[in-house]
Amino acid sequence: MESLFSHSAEILLLLFLLITFLQSALDKIFDWKGNFGFLKDHFSKSPFRNMVPALLGVITILELVTGIVCFSGILQILNGGETTLAYVGGILACTSLLFLLLGQRIAKDYEGAKTIVIYFIPAVLLVYLLQV
Repeated sequence: MESLFSHSAEILLLLFLLITFLQSALDKIFDWKGNFGFLKDHFSKSPFRNMVPALLGVITILELVTGIVCFSGILQILNGGETTLAYVGGILACTSLLFLLLGQRIAKDYEGAKTIVIYFIPAVLLVYLLQV
């Protein structure tokens, strides 16, 4: 219980990232066709137009792994205060978001790119808190 109180900010940030990435990955898995159709159109005038299936697969796996590692990080903190997995989860979250940002910028969806920053800030904050 002591770990819960001494790492409450980190746990809350991990929960935020867990919900964000697990929900996103599961949405892509259970609505692959809908996501594929949207992204195929979204990237139709970009250099990524012929790579949508592969890129969708990569980002889905990365989001799923990120969510699982964030969950594992919470468990590791609660079971002894160790933060290694939480840190890795934060790094994976930042990496995932940078990939998504790159995609939005290449698709020239600048409004969509701006919304990614909302998620990037807590992810970077988590990494910062865990490396101090």
